[in-house]
Amino acid sequence: MTTRKAIVTGGTRGIGGAISIALKEAGCTVAATYAGNDDAARKFKAEAGINVFKWDVGDYDACKAGVAEIEKTQGPTDILVNNAGITRDGFFHKMKPEQWREVIRADLDSVFNMSHQVFPGMRERGFGRIINITSVNGQKGQAGQTNYSAAKAGMIGFTRALAQEGAFKGVTVNAIAPGYIATDMVAAVDESVMQKIIAQIPVGRLGEAEEIARCVVFLAEDKAGFITGSVITANGGQYFAG
Repeated sequence: MTTRKAIVTGGTRGIGGAISIALKEAGCTVAATYAGNDDAARKFKAEAGINVFKWDVGDYDACKAGVAEIEKTQGPTDILVNNAGITRDGFFHKMKPEQWREVIRADLDSVFNMSHQVFPGMRERGFGRIINITSVNGQKGQAGQTNYSAAKAGMIGFTRALAQEGAFKGVTVNAIAPGYIATDMVAAVDESVMQKIIAQIPVGRLGEAEEIARCVVFLAEDKAGFITGSVITANGGQYFAG
């Protein structure tokens, strides 16, 4: 890959950490953002040699200032991976308004906030890659996750709309919809529940964060310019989206 400048939100742990490392290994200069875990971020920076930046991607002004800081350091952004997200699960009849708002803000508003900082420059330079990490539950829905499913489905709609605006300017916008991936968040699930989850996955295992990262590297390539508005489903056959 030609040397490109990338930003990965939520890029210091789990899927985001794997994406940051894979892009660096592909030749990119990478900045990883994070929201709160300073210890994990410091460890990631020391081990991966990737610069980390802390701010709340649900805050538009923080994104504006944060991206400006990154671009002072590494130059204009060619690749943006919108990976940051949270869950606040609960059945809908018991869900509190703040559970809804927190997830929409962190998972969906953040995609607007970050993309809005880099899209104009990508258009002007005639090249850009925006890659949104959505979820199988944004495609099929999931009980107890109306907030998360709505946010992740919204990311897909955003992807398909912005792809049409960027295409003639050399900017592609795509999404990846992971299934259940072996991250710390999934590992915290009760063992009996985990067995039920794995039983629903035809390949018979959880996915690896590195498998999602390889999808990102593929879409970020200069040679992937004919792919835009697409959603890559990486879920081990758990769900087939039309």
